[in-house]
Amino acid sequence: MRSLKTATLALGVALGLSGGVAQAAGESPTPPSQNWTFEGIFGTYDREAAQRGFQVYKDVCASCHAMELLSYRHLEQIGFSPEEVTAIAAEYTVTDGPNDRGDMFERPAEATDTFVSPYDNEAAARAANNGAYPPDLSLITKARGGGADYLYALLTGYEDPPADVELGPGQYYNRYYPGNLFSMPDMLMDGGVEYAHSGPASVEQQAHDVAVFMAWASEPHMEDRKRMGAKVILFLVVFTGMLYAVKRKIWADVDH
Repeated sequence: MRSLKTATLALGVALGLSGGVAQAAGESPTPPSQNWTFEGIFGTYDREAAQRGFQVYKDVCASCHAMELLSYRHLEQIGFSPEEVTAIAAEYTVTDGPNDRGDMFERPAEATDTFVSPYDNEAAARAANNGAYPPDLSLITKARGGGADYLYALLTGYEDPPADVELGPGQYYNRYYPGNLFSMPDMLMDGGVEYAHSGPASVEQQAHDVAVFMAWASEPHMEDRKRMGAKVILFLVVFTGMLYAVKRKIWADVDH
């Protein structure tokens, strides 16, 4: 798994942020709409899918991509227990300090730390990815047109190129990527990630779950916003009814 992850280029290449992309003529098709539980006025995140999506991110994406707007403690919002969050954070090492002697030191990450970046700086990230800079994925479904639909389509859109399309060295064909040709190999494979509670997963399942996780990461307070919106609408309906009743009462004895 490690060799697979280190061999892949940044997901940012696939998301259109690489400088080494070779564009082909024509436009990619619109990603098909998926059935997401978080859509609609009363939509909510599927916690189990989001947890599985975090595992896909952790096992496949985190070797290239940071999510610096998230702290490990935020994982409690998708159903991880405090003990699980502490254990997840402790798998990583962060630089802290200075200590009493003025020296920086390394320690296991804690729940309050932000997700640990796989690279020390941008230059190191580009050097490890053939010049491509892997973008932070914290807001990726907000940054790309189509959101979660595009991310799912992209991760499942690898296919053999048409007869009239010639792939260059290190290029791959994806029907949903603008231009279709880019430099990142297919990151997902059937059984490539083994879920903690349900065993190996298909490519489609992994793509779906990581899209749910990325959607949550991009807007973790969506459910609160929707609940507040519903309360505001209900209040306005009741308030409008009250105003109408008052109006009728005040003008009841007036000859129109």
